[in-house]
Amino acid sequence: MSLLTPITVHATDTGDDLTDERTYEDDPGSSEDADDNSELNVDNIFSINVSSDNGSINGALRILLILTAIALAPMLLLMLTGYVRILIVLHFTRTALNTQTVPPNQVLIGLALFLTFYIMAPVFGQIYTEAIVPFDNGEIKAEEAYEIGIAPLREFMYKQTQFKDVSVFMEIAGYTEWDGDLEDIPTSVLIPSFILSELRTAFIIGFLIYVPFLVVDMVVSSVLMSMGMMMLPPTTISMPFKILLFVLADGWNLIIVNLVRTFY
Repeated sequence: MSLLTPITVHATDTGDDLTDERTYEDDPGSSEDADDNSELNVDNIFSINVSSDNGSINGALRILLILTAIALAPMLLLMLTGYVRILIVLHFTRTALNTQTVPPNQVLIGLALFLTFYIMAPVFGQIYTEAIVPFDNGEIKAEEAYEIGIAPLREFMYKQTQFKDVSVFMEIAGYTEWDGDLEDIPTSVLIPSFILSELRTAFIIGFLIYVPFLVVDMVVSSVLMSMGMMMLPPTTISMPFKILLFVLADGWNLIIVNLVRTFY
């Protein structure tokens, strides 16, 4: 084992005499902007450039955020829009008609999705114009973009949320004083209040849809009992009359149009 004195070595030009002339033109860190830095020969050094011009996100981080948003998009679409109410009402309609799997689940889900996009189009457009575009242009930071983007969605949820649901969740969260203003409701309280209100509204609408078809079932059952045909299932006879009543009343138009109007 031998102990050697450390020697500093630099890359030099080829030649007989050893000089201390380095291969880069200027000292590291002497550039003042990105254009000046690109002119330096810095192949043999490690440099870190910090840009603070417009606050844009690094490409890898942007991809990570996009993938995260895609993963959360289904949950947000289901719970923070009118999708829950629409799908439950359509399911109640199919059950009241007693048609089992007609329309199939794929049709009901697709119809609920397109109706949700139709209802939420103004909200999504406002979020894109006021939050996403300025943030992508570097005009606002991520925190400001979030505050601006969540505001239209909060306003939509607040209009569809019942006062008593907000009051209950505000009390559970420890907010004893609330004067009914949207600005005083945290998002963590507004979201469960909105979901609870949507479930209640959907079931109320489903009950109203069920009533006329229940009357048809009762009439058919009474007629069969009076005729002594108790072994014949009443639903088998009543289903054609339900479909006929639904078609004559233009049921799909009544349900879908009035369901969309409940959000305005």
